[in-house]
Amino acid sequence: LTPSHLEALGRRLASESKGASVSVLVVGGEALTASTVELWRELSPEARIVNEYGPTETVVGCVTYEIGADWNKTRGVPIGRPIWNTRIYILDGRREPVALGVVGELYIAGSGVGRGYLGRPELTRERFVEDPFSAERDRRMYKTGDLGRWRADGTIEFWGRNDLQVKIRGYRIELGEIEARLASLPDVDEVVVVAREAELGDKGLIAYYTGEGALDAQSLRGFVARALPEYMVPAAYVHLDRMPLTANGKVDRKALPSPQGDVHAVRSYEAPEGAVERGLAEIWAELLDVERVGRVDD
Repeated sequence: LTPSHLEALGRRLASESKGASVSVLVVGGEALTASTVELWRELSPEARIVNEYGPTETVVGCVTYEIGADWNKTRGVPIGRPIWNTRIYILDGRREPVALGVVGELYIAGSGVGRGYLGRPELTRERFVEDPFSAERDRRMYKTGDLGRWRADGTIEFWGRNDLQVKIRGYRIELGEIEARLASLPDVDEVVVVAREAELGDKGLIAYYTGEGALDAQSLRGFVARALPEYMVPAAYVHLDRMPLTANGKVDRKALPSPQGDVHAVRSYEAPEGAVERGLAEIWAELLDVERVGRVDD
């Protein structure tokens, strides 16, 4: 199952006060959140939960992690270690290995690497590249486009897609880093952060999240701002009952709704005073497409 399917199924069972008799759950296709693991530990305490990572080009499940009793939910769910006859490299932009704890791109080598894309030689050359770390000649590795880092325990932590890196006002931003920060909150189940273009051509960050906790935009913004630089802090925080999914069960980013209502992080509202302040507030409210702008808002 994908994590999104697993989350939806678990919420349905929980709402009907039903448990589940499950032996093993193998989950893959997108990031598995700690809240989904906790939900299923309540529904089916005896179930083994295996997180699996790997693209089709490398025979799918080539990195696995079984969530044991000693799992620490505050550190999230790693994708694990490579299976037998598979090698994982985490490399920088020059295809050099990164240090422990440093985020880089995941490359996969070993017996499971495919031959290429049928009838697409240019894409094959781009993605299936020479493996400079193999002692054998003519060995290739697959350039995944996924980001990750090594943990001290030898497992790999998934950090999203490198094509989800965006550039806003000159800053390069990893959306996965913002998502990971928000997902660490106990009242947040799933998080998706997107960069959406405004009417004036500028881009702004919007966080979409699910969860039953009473969280408002201002408290979420403050939580992110304490750990990340200002340019990585989303301006809007949209609560959803559930994430929209594609046909194959992954989060459909294109189907996320436009922010509506009180979703922007603002200070306690103070009405503009005088004709000049009222005029400026009306201009900003129209340009930013928000209901109102106070005299102390940033």
